[in-house]
Formats: sequence, structure tokens, C-alpha cells
Amino acid sequence: MSKSNRVARVSAVHSTIRLRRCLIASAILLTCNAWALEAADEQAKSTTGSTELESVTVLGSRAKGHTEADTPAPVDVIRADVIQSVGSFEIGRILQTLEPSANFSTTFLSDGQDAIRPATLRGLGPDQVLVLINGKRQHQQALVNTDVAVGLGSAGTDLNVIPVSAIERIEVLRDGAAAQYGSDAIAGVINIVLKKQTKETQVFFEGGKTSKGDGGVLGAGLNTGFAFGDGGYTNVTLEWHDREATNRAGPDYADTNPPRKTLFLGDPAVKEAYLWLNGGLPIGPGELYWFGGASQREGEGHGFFRAAGDPRAVAAVYPDGFTPQNLTTIRDRTAAVGYRGKFGNEWEYDTSLIYGRSAFNYHEGNTINVSYWYEPKPGGGIYAESPNYFYAGSLENKERTFNLDFHGPWNWGLFSSPLYLATGFEYRRDEFRIIAGEPGSYQYGRTNNPNIPILASDGSLAPPGSQGYPGFSPETAVDAGRHNEAVYLDAEQTIADKLLIGGAARYEKYSDFGNTTTGKLTGRYDFTDTFAIRSTLSTGFRAPGVQQENYSQISTTFNTEGVLVDTLIPRQQSAVTQALGIAPLKQEESKNASFGVVMKPLENLSVTLDYYRIDIKNRIVFSGLVTPEDPSACATAAGCPIRTALAPYPSVGQAAFFTNAVNTSTKGIDLVADYTFTLDNSAKLDFGVASNYGTTRVTKRNTSSNILSPDVIFDATQVTLIERGQPHLHHVLSSSVNYDKWFASLRFNYFGSVQGQSYTPGEIQTWRGKWLTDLDLRYSITPKMSISIGANNAFNVQPDRWTVPQALTDWVPYGFTRCYETCPFGLNGAYYYTRFDFAF
Repeated sequence: MSKSNRVARVSAVHSTIRLRRCLIASAILLTCNAWALEAADEQAKSTTGSTELESVTVLGSRAKGHTEADTPAPVDVIRADVIQSVGSFEIGRILQTLEPSANFSTTFLSDGQDAIRPATLRGLGPDQVLVLINGKRQHQQALVNTDVAVGLGSAGTDLNVIPVSAIERIEVLRDGAAAQYGSDAIAGVINIVLKKQTKETQVFFEGGKTSKGDGGVLGAGLNTGFAFGDGGYTNVTLEWHDREATNRAGPDYADTNPPRKTLFLGDPAVKEAYLWLNGGLPIGPGELYWFGGASQREGEGHGFFRAAGDPRAVAAVYPDGFTPQNLTTIRDRTAAVGYRGKFGNEWEYDTSLIYGRSAFNYHEGNTINVSYWYEPKPGGGIYAESPNYFYAGSLENKERTFNLDFHGPWNWGLFSSPLYLATGFEYRRDEFRIIAGEPGSYQYGRTNNPNIPILASDGSLAPPGSQGYPGFSPETAVDAGRHNEAVYLDAEQTIADKLLIGGAARYEKYSDFGNTTTGKLTGRYDFTDTFAIRSTLSTGFRAPGVQQENYSQISTTFNTEGVLVDTLIPRQQSAVTQALGIAPLKQEESKNASFGVVMKPLENLSVTLDYYRIDIKNRIVFSGLVTPEDPSACATAAGCPIRTALAPYPSVGQAAFFTNAVNTSTKGIDLVADYTFTLDNSAKLDFGVASNYGTTRVTKRNTSSNILSPDVIFDATQVTLIERGQPHLHHVLSSSVNYDKWFASLRFNYFGSVQGQSYTPGEIQTWRGKWLTDLDLRYSITPKMSISIGANNAFNVQPDRWTVPQALTDWVPYGFTRCYETCPFGLNGAYYYTRFDFAF
């Protein structure tokens, strides 16, 4: 099926008009009295019965007592009731709505990425942000992002395995912190703090639909707590969601007559269930603590349409063509247990064990193995048989972590305040498995012998395996692991109540690629109680993911001419990568710098402004598509090294692999301002402005191969995706009021323009920036019962339509309407919901 490429060049520069709109909107909100964060705190405390909402953060500093206002690095704290006002069950979407440095790109027609969408900070990769739960490292997802979308080539952390109703607050450190917390913390750290409350049982029910009547969502949750023993507690959360699919595809004029929709462009149907715990029990001189949970998500996505007459669509089974179903089941488990206490007068220790497992299971429905159907039958004829449902295999990632930490003050006498020290040891074991699917999902005929020609209806070789997503074969199956040890030292000193200085150093040794040492320096000077400056300098690293090191697969994607072909993803150090000269993966190395000011010009007004720069060397990416040479040029095998390397895979038309291919530089500015006050009628009001402007540039393309040049390893389409696939500009303008029994919030999100050319090489499509409006209105029927109504994207704002010539001729006729590989806020349009909360 021929589908050429797409995406055109429009201006990437934000116009002065859009900036004026931002300023005008800010002024309007301020004039109309935006609403109060203090009100949010009080409302949350009355709802949760907990005092956990103190503005104390554990991120960026191990010294006790820091708040988000006096940290040496920028930290944002998002509290439970603000999370509730977003009207979403997805943590990634909530962060994108509230945190301007966060992005949660919407993907579709991207295999497993439909089910686990990439969450990023500061325009970097999903695996360049570290996620913690209660200050402990959360494991990464099993899924490897190999489809063209934001996060291509990464295996980040699935934020949506944590139920919203279990969360007390989310802390976001917008600073490099690898020296403090280890690998992955290049862009920043997200710490999700779980509830501890035991005073009541909280229940919610929520339902909603889009303005088009699809995408119906039903959700329910319960959070309760139990006190036992002498100070023991356990907090329990149960949550369930059921989301219907949305589809914003247009009619397919190219493949069907009369035209009908053949694509599914939107959210997949998803069902999710969660059980999470968080608890502690004083024992002896300290506390035994535990947390963790289990989640399961079942999704139904879709692949590209196989048209009638295409050799991949068997006419006897699918006379009108078919769209494969990608049926996924994601099971995630987290379990942590630890003991913390004091020794001496002020020093504390904390030892813990954390186990995490992510399993991603693939099933293909509404499909067929074409080679099974056309396989010659002994005695003559063909089998003319194939299942239309296959188990295509599974991915599994496990992490086991042991930590031993000590921290406390040392009164060394040089200054009036003590030197605060922290040190510790960490051991981690990572394991990654690929489990083969059932034979029909990957085999080339029942004998799986590539030397036996099996011809499809048009005389070409019949493709093997299930259509949509070919299964993992025994050759691609793997069970691999590695381990690493780390030690760190962290120090912080306040001098004369004005100057805070700190430093950290970390040494890590990995069993697969060696060792690395990183460091960090921080400083903050408070000139007055209302004005301070802060700065950080650090080096960082990200170890290659065990998934990236061991992943391999043959999948069906488009080539540069828009034709569906089998694409090989070879494992590193395989025969193919060695033949092509691709070196084994090594760690990414970063240099981070930031400088900021903290101001409180009025009693109720706080402002922070931070500049940052992140330079990354040897960034691990997914390569461009490498295609075999023209056979007419192959006088000898040595004259066609790519074709020779791919010869063992006769059905494969191109290859891509993981490699340390680029150096990048990211620069940006974060602005956060909050204004709070109380009116004479006791109405509490808050106005907030948060903005991120950031750019990423590819400063160098690298290759270890003497066969493949840098611009082949990482081509122009990949450069566009990494540089312009995420918004350069993101504003969040918010207001809220809490008066008597009423709480209302109004929020504007501006997502700047994005670009892409992955499916239209040479033609860059620009999707312009857009403003989205969210509303939430809550009425407290009683102190423990409330009802809310709300709207996300209330005015039904949509991304631009395709405009580039190649897309208009080669993609739009098939039903593509708006954005594709770079969609910050998706295609659903307006979503309206109602929520009911009560506690007892």
C-alpha cells in the first residue's frame, strides 16, 4: 500500500501578536482577581484530614526544613486538590496542564506508545527525567519507544501506573540532579508523595465525554486509612477507570469507494485498575515503612489500514481491507520496604529495598499471517488458512534497588550553623526480557524457512507474522541484566544566614559499560527577606537503558517513499550492528547550569525567574532508517555492505538501531509568579503565572561507522523531531477562588508551535501554537461532600490541519486530518465532566 510522506514548511517563529495575547490574558486574569493557593491548602486539609500539605520538599537538598520558597534550585509543589481540579486521571496529563516545563505528547498509530505516552521535562527525553515515589527511585517501563513520535528511542517511566487519589502532592525539581539521585536525572526529578491520612475514607465518582459525544470516561476511587498499634498507619487506595476511544480521522478517499473512515486517530479505549498502599509502624528506635501497589491497564489501539488489493490483505478474508487491532495489557508492580531512625542526637539513617516490575503484553486482533495463507500445501494448492488473532509476545523490565543513607548536622565550629552532611550507598539490579509470541505471530509459513518462496496475491514474497505488530520470535527473545553500585556524598552549609552553599559528588560503577563520576555545586544568597539569587552547576549522566541495550524486533513501518515495509531493529553488538560498524552504547554525559532570582516584592506576591542550560554529549537516540543499496550497484558483497548485512532477513526493507548519535544543547527560562490575598468577605483568591521558554539544538551528529555517515545515522527528519517536536513555549495562567461553599478555578494553557517532517522528508509542517481553556466549579454540599462540573479545552480548540503539499496529496486522502507525530494536546477537542466527592 503506497502512502508517500508528508509535512510542510511554515514559520517556526512565534509572532508578536501571540506574545501580546499572553500579556493581555495575564492582565485580564489579574484584573478579574485570580484565586488563592492558600485556599487550596485549607480546602485540601479539610478534605484529607491530613497535615501532609506543609510546603516542605525533599527534592534538590537533603537538609531538613527547606520549603519550595527557599530551595537552592527551583522546585514546584503541586497539591492534591489542585491535581483534582484538572479533571484527568493521567499523571502525565496533569503535569502538562500545571507544570509549564512538562510535556505529555499525544500519540496514536504508534503501537505500544498509544498505551504509554511519553512524559518529558524541559523538552528532553522521557528517560532523561528521574521519577521517585516517596523519595525512592521508581522503575522504568518495559516498553521501548520505536515508533516516530516524541521520545523516539527511549524507555522512560510510566507515570500513569499511580492512581490520582493516592497522591498527597507532586514535587518537580527543575534542575539536573544526577550527582544527588543517580542516572536519568538530567532534565530534572519528579517525586510523587503518597497520602498518609487515616482519619477518613474518601470516595469519588467521575464521568465525562467529549463535545463530539465520544471518549466517554467513567472513574471511581477510594482512599482510606487505618491507624493501629502505637503510631502505626496504613493508607489504602483503590481506583478504576474506563475510557472509550476517540477518532478524529477523516474519510479514506484513496483506498475505499465509497469513502469511509479506515484510520483511528485519537485516544485508544482503555480500562485501568489500581491498588496502592502506604504505611509505617514505629518499631524500636525507628520506623518500619512500606509502600507500593499494583496496576493493570488494558488498551485497544490500531495500526494502519491494509487496503483491498494490497498483498497484505487476503481478499478471501478481508475483501474490503482491514485495520489491525493492537491489544495491549500492561501490568505494573511496585513494592518498597524500609527502616529509618536516629542515632546519636541528630543524625538519621534510612535503609530500604525497592522492587519494581513493568510487563507489556501484545496481542493482535483483526489480523492475519499472509504467509500462512499462501503457503504451498503438500500435494498442491495453498493452505488458505490463518488465525486472525495472535499473542505477539511480551516485554518485561524489573528493577531491584537497595539503599543505605545517613544524614545529619556536623557542628564543626567554623560557622554558627552546622554543616549538613548526607552520604549513602546504592545497589541496583536491572533485568529485561523479551518473551516470544506464539509461532503464527512471527513465522514465515509454518516451516519458518526463508528459503521456501511463498508468494502473495501480487507475486511478491508474502510477509511473515501478524499484520499490525509482528510477534517477537525466539531469535529476538532475550533475558539479560546488569547491576551497578553507587556511593555519594552531599554537603550543605548556611553562612551568616545569608549565603547557602552546597555540593554533591557521586560515583557509580556499571557491570556493562564501566564507571562514571558526577558532581554538583549549588549556591543561594538572600540579600533581604524579599530578594535572593540562586545558582547551580553540575555534571550528569544517563546510563543506557537495559531495554535499549537488548531490544530487537522486526516491525512494519513506512519507508521514505511511504510504503509499508518490514523494519529490522537489531540488538546492539549483533551481527548486523557489527557489520555496519555501530559501536556498543555508552553513557550520556551532561553539563547543567542555572541561575535564578527569587523575589517577594509584596507580602502576597512571589516571583521566581530561572535561566538554565543543559549540554548533553553522546545522546542515545534511535537512528534514521537505513536502506539497502540498489542491487544494480552491487558488483560484490563488499560494494553493498548494508544489503549484505541485511541478507539474512529477506523480508526486511530497512533497519534502525540505538546509538550515541548526537550532542545537543538545551537553553531556556522558567518564570513562576503567585499572588494570593483574602477579601473582606473571607473569599480567598490566587492568581498564578507560570511560563517556560526553551529550545533544543543538535550541535553535532556522531557516527562510529565507516559505512554510515552522520547524516544517515541521524537524518534531517530526526533533527526536526528532537529540535521542534515539543513546544518551545508553554504558558500556564491560572486563577482560583474559595468562598464559603464554593470553589472555582480558571486556567489557560498556551502550547507553542511544533514541527515535524518524519513522514514528509524535506517538507516541514508547522502546527501553530494554541490557547486552551479549562474550567472547574465545585460546590460543597456538606463539609465532607461536594459536586464538581468542569471543562477541559472548553472552547474546542484543535491543532491546525495539514498544509504541506506532500501531505495533502499522499496522507490527507487516507484520512489524516491534523497533527500526527508531534501533538502536544491531541485531537479530542472539548471534554466536559462531572465529579462527586464524599468522605466519612
